[in-house]
Amino acid sequence: MNENIIGYAASLFIVVSFIVKELRMVRIINIIGCLLFVIYGYLLNQNWPIIIPNAILLFIHAYHLIFVPKQLTK
Repeated sequence: MNENIIGYAASLFIVVSFIVKELRMVRIINIIGCLLFVIYGYLLNQNWPIIIPNAILLFIHAYHLIFVPKQLTK
């Protein structure tokens, strides 16, 4: 498998997330892009400068999707 395809797909998802206007969809699309970048970094012999920031961003977006809407409705 050519890992560059995963890298290009990840980049595409990140770019598309900047086009979408609804914040919830931005986060969902960005989570997919970040997850693909984590996989891509792993396939590139565990390239930590790619894996670490994207894993952190993935968890930040997931946190906001799960917990922040609940806090806003209280």
